[in-house]
Amino acid sequence: MTQACFDTSTTATQRVVSALEGAASPAAQHVFTQLYADAARATSQQRDAQAQAGRSLGALHGVCITLKDNIDVAGETTMAGGVVCAGEAPALQDAPVVQRLRDADAVVLGKTNMSEFAFSGVGINPHQGTPVNPADTTQARVPGGSSSGAAVSVALGLAEVGIGTDTGGSIRIPAALCGLVGYKSTQARIPRTGVMELSRTLDTVGSITRSVRACLAVDAVMSQQPLPTDAANLRGLRFAVPQTLMMDDLDATVSQAFARTLRHIAEAGAQVVEIPFQALGDIAALSMPGGFSPIEGYAAHHARIAHGAERIDPRVVARMMLGKGISAQDYLELHRRRNAWIEAAQQTLCGFDAMLSPTVAMVAPLIAPLLDDDDAFFKVNRLLLRNPAAINYMNGCAWSLPCHQAGELPVGLMVSSTAGQDAHLARVALGLENFMYSLHA
Repeated sequence: MTQACFDTSTTATQRVVSALEGAASPAAQHVFTQLYADAARATSQQRDAQAQAGRSLGALHGVCITLKDNIDVAGETTMAGGVVCAGEAPALQDAPVVQRLRDADAVVLGKTNMSEFAFSGVGINPHQGTPVNPADTTQARVPGGSSSGAAVSVALGLAEVGIGTDTGGSIRIPAALCGLVGYKSTQARIPRTGVMELSRTLDTVGSITRSVRACLAVDAVMSQQPLPTDAANLRGLRFAVPQTLMMDDLDATVSQAFARTLRHIAEAGAQVVEIPFQALGDIAALSMPGGFSPIEGYAAHHARIAHGAERIDPRVVARMMLGKGISAQDYLELHRRRNAWIEAAQQTLCGFDAMLSPTVAMVAPLIAPLLDDDDAFFKVNRLLLRNPAAINYMNGCAWSLPCHQAGELPVGLMVSSTAGQDAHLARVALGLENFMYSLHA
């Protein structure tokens, strides 16, 4: 048994009307930076007319999507969750991924909130406000970042797809914390032209949805390279579970959910093998003196910092300033060390169908304690980024799948592999999703 890919029980117009009503609700506060209400209504009516006329329909016909605020839309200045870009030249054309989504007959609802310049795994935004995680209706918890609004737009049922970016987990973190599915492909699969850069070495475009099949449908459109949609049988698959770094400092809910999930997977006939993977513990030292995100982020945004630092989230400025003054020699050495590390990681994971770990080490923390306490914020940020960022460093591909039980705060299972293994990993992710869905059906 599997989950449906997209809603076909209502018309595109009905879904857009419902989404716009929901976007005006208190729960959706701070989700959107721009809402294309009139355009979405007109597009949905056009999509329904196409269907009624019996015309050939695109792969995402009538599917409601949202775009992260760092993705170009023609005629608009790309703000990336901030205010310092106001007055800059508007985009001359849609980013290629946006044009491909439109060509596939998707309906774009609006742009979604994010951590400014995509530089945080928490999702707090001092300019636009912070979307509240819908998973907890009693306390305001972080949505995860940086694709915060993308995840919440899907979690609230306003959109079926949230398009985001992932530099160190920015799709998988909010997917995990909000109980959704997130997919980070091998970087080269999807064009990044027209997406505001944080780290050209690590940035990846992807999606957040409610199912693996939905992510695959969107990936096929954005990449124009469809992946397999037949699920792997878990029996006989070999999964590596790293014991270095990724299992450290797990909170009780995550630890219990992950252990329970591994037990069920093993009972289904898969081999679950604990491995040291000691190289994971070397990433921090190999990334000295700055790491790719601060260095490349400062290079991309140094003019904005020089002329408008007071209008940028100070936590973002502080992290980007770590990249100032790094020499070309040091930067090239970072790449050399990373390339050598990737070769070693590929050898370690050879013979395994995927690596399994918690997506993040904790359930969504409360927003309030992180607003004014920099020490608490950066501690949480490091812990949220730690596991998923290792896959970006590997240039790997990864999924975050919900693995919590009803009544628990969301927990993500990260299913990952090395560069270029997207096709096999898609089959594995489908198999795992089908199996876990059957457990709770």
